[in-house]
Amino acid sequence: MIGRAELALMGATLLWGASFLIVHHAVRESGPFFFVGLRFATAALVTLPLALPALKGLTGRELLAGAMIGLCIFAGYSMQTWGLQTISSSTSAFITAAYVPLVPVLQWVILRRRPRLASWIGVALALAGLMLIAAPGKGLGLGVGETVTLVSTLAIALEIILISLWAGKVDVGRVTLVQLTVTALLAFASMAPAGEAVPTLTIRVLLSACGLGAMTALIQFVMNWAQRTVSPTRATLIYAGEPVWAGVFGRIAGERLPPAALLGGLLVVAAVIVSELDFGRRRRTPPPAG
Repeated sequence: MIGRAELALMGATLLWGASFLIVHHAVRESGPFFFVGLRFATAALVTLPLALPALKGLTGRELLAGAMIGLCIFAGYSMQTWGLQTISSSTSAFITAAYVPLVPVLQWVILRRRPRLASWIGVALALAGLMLIAAPGKGLGLGVGETVTLVSTLAIALEIILISLWAGKVDVGRVTLVQLTVTALLAFASMAPAGEAVPTLTIRVLLSACGLGAMTALIQFVMNWAQRTVSPTRATLIYAGEPVWAGVFGRIAGERLPPAALLGGLLVVAAVIVSELDFGRRRRTPPPAG
């Protein structure tokens, strides 16, 4: 039976899926660093009233945790946004979803936690899917946009691992505010070295960046509330719909992926589901990344 918590996660996943198309169109008028900076500055401002009462208790550990997680968010979202300048929102969403089976592999490298068989199957499915996504126009090679997006999944996966490391050891509200602020500051600071100028602040850019920023804060709250009662496996199955929704919105907007790329996308979604299936002890489910 589907309850309110599951419906809330479905709504959050739908919004994350739609965000790829919004960013894809917005970066036609804005550079990636400015867009990411404005997006996360808005998210930080929305979060500030909730975290402000507890902000006086900010510790050095929380500042470090927020800064490191923020660095990963900055790297992941900046590269993902950069890639969306040259690839479709559907392609970006399917490639980004590969971060889920990548998490256990990085845990093995960093934390020496050996992945389960299901994790390796997920990695294999994701790799096969990525090759099919890239194959239609480039043989088996990835273009610049696809490559940058694929690299962004490393940062996103590392973000999940860092969140797990500090889970239960820090105040979530304070760390969330720090990581959002650090992400915004790093993005704005990267504009000059990248030769990126402040764009003309059109209605599209403002609504897209600020709207996604507010949505980011809202969805984080919804996920924290819903996952108190929704099991990790059930949540993962819901989150696997993120690239599917991105594909649906992309299709409505006129994007047409070749059959091979669609099959590759389905393999990536299967990789997300399979890599998280476990009949034993569960680990924390990562959030979607849109």
